[in-house]
Amino acid sequence: MIETRLLRQFVVVAEELHFSRAAERLHMAQPPLSQAIRRLEEQIGYPLFVRDKRTVGLTSAGMALLGKAHELLGALDESVAYTRRVAQGMDGHLVVAMISLSHYPGFWRALSAFRTQMPAVELSFIEATTKEQVELLESGEADVGVMRYPGTTTPSLTIEQLLLDPIQVALPAAHPLAASTAVRLEDMSDESFVMSARALGQGFHDQLLALCKGAGFSPRIVQQARQIQTVLGLVAAGYGVALVPASFQSLGLHDVAFRPLQHGSSEELASVTLNVASNNSVASPLRDLFIGTLRRDV
Repeated sequence: MIETRLLRQFVVVAEELHFSRAAERLHMAQPPLSQAIRRLEEQIGYPLFVRDKRTVGLTSAGMALLGKAHELLGALDESVAYTRRVAQGMDGHLVVAMISLSHYPGFWRALSAFRTQMPAVELSFIEATTKEQVELLESGEADVGVMRYPGTTTPSLTIEQLLLDPIQVALPAAHPLAASTAVRLEDMSDESFVMSARALGQGFHDQLLALCKGAGFSPRIVQQARQIQTVLGLVAAGYGVALVPASFQSLGLHDVAFRPLQHGSSEELASVTLNVASNNSVASPLRDLFIGTLRRDV
């Protein structure tokens, strides 16, 4: 295999068509440069230069190699520069898995800030439930996850809380309790509930059950949905009430009334967390920089 050092030396000689000037550019003596070119010609099997006492010219093989050498060395230099930018967190590709985040403006501000700061970085997004995100992170198919607390053991993942979101009750706008400024959780014991399925997010589902249990009842779940937006749609249609993060109130749904909960549980149980998760088995300055932006702006 031909060494890149020989190719670089060949290119300088081909550009100068003068061994002494080429040696000066390469900061080396002329005899070792002449020996290097002869070694390259031996490896290729054909002469690359036409030499006489006064002039140096390229053979047809030399002209062909010069064009390819420029391409190869240019690609090599760009690959090295790209690798260094990735190592510094300045370039590369990140796959971000996330739950539906339309109701979290801080997340979109963070994305905008990151894109401005790192325009060369390519981001790909996968909308997924918390359970699906855990699987994507553990398999290496995603670099970062923005999720609820999983509610299961995830020893391979690092999970960090970004914010705390109080739980509110979502009611059909015509519901009698919608006339209240706040709703006591125990007053909802006879209501029909709409919830997200436990299989898609065990932590959040179990938290809502524990919250109701603290108020002295188990919720009668009549409908389940994949996304909270669908849960709220079913509430608007009159299929039941729901316990949801307060941030969903920002969606401005006219047929749904959001009311604060009065309860006797801890703030931790009566709030949900938005978390950022990653699999740190592989070092990634770019991933860490992205997480730092979320930590600052969300």
